[in-house]
Amino acid sequence: MPTSSPRRPHDLMQLLTRAERLAARRLQAALDGEGCSLDAWRVLALLSDGEGHRMTAVAEAAFLPPPTLTKLVDHLVDHNLVHRRIDPLDRRRVLAHLTPRGQEYWRRVDRAVRADWSALNEGDEDLLRGLLDRLAATLDESAIV
Repeated sequence: MPTSSPRRPHDLMQLLTRAERLAARRLQAALDGEGCSLDAWRVLALLSDGEGHRMTAVAEAAFLPPPTLTKLVDHLVDHNLVHRRIDPLDRRRVLAHLTPRGQEYWRRVDRAVRADWSALNEGDEDLLRGLLDRLAATLDESAIV
């Protein structure tokens, strides 16, 4: 009976990196048809909830350093997809929102992505989401120690 190989972080990192790069490549191919970058897609996805988000939260969700996010949001503002407003609860903060044009653009981009994104069935996707969430939480907790 074969024995399992020892757990090696390198193997897991290889699999995670390969899956992330393949998923990003596939996603970018769907986004190219709409003239959208992966970073812009992440920003638009967060803002699509209509809540308005502080720039620091947007930077974290998009995995971008603040100066890079500012340039990207400036670009989205220039294309009338996003607008900024003063946070009514804290006038020192700025909230980003989708414009009506940005909402329509998001719906079009989201449809294109969903039409091309059939990598896993629903059960497998839920399982993978749960495992990745647990891994991220575990790594996040161990970084605090």
